[in-house]
Amino acid sequence: MRRITHAIAALAMAAAALTTTGAGSASADDWAGCPSGAVCVYPQNQDPAASPSDVYWSYGAHRLSNQYGNHWVLNNQTGGAHARLCRGSGGTDCVYDIAAQRGVYYDLGPINSITLDQP
Repeated sequence: MRRITHAIAALAMAAAALTTTGAGSASADDWAGCPSGAVCVYPQNQDPAASPSDVYWSYGAHRLSNQYGNHWVLNNQTGGAHARLCRGSGGTDCVYDIAAQRGVYYDLGPINSITLDQP
């Protein structure tokens, strides 16, 4: 049920972001300030997500540091690529999978890395 709630909240946030984007201010494929093809992490307790604090582009594991509390993580990758939140620092012990064009509001305190995975 929690995942469904997060998915619904992410979709509502995306709809709000699309309706408030001014002409010429962002690409049509940007989502809440997250560029198309990227995975974005937003500042703690920024709800709704508006401006990412971290943007990841390349496939593989990326170390997270100094991320505590609840954060939006949006997977704006294309082509069905997934992102995973992992307890291990090198993309191990992954506990949450985020499908392309989805987001989650998640406590990143126990999370030490995020992976971007090719489809």
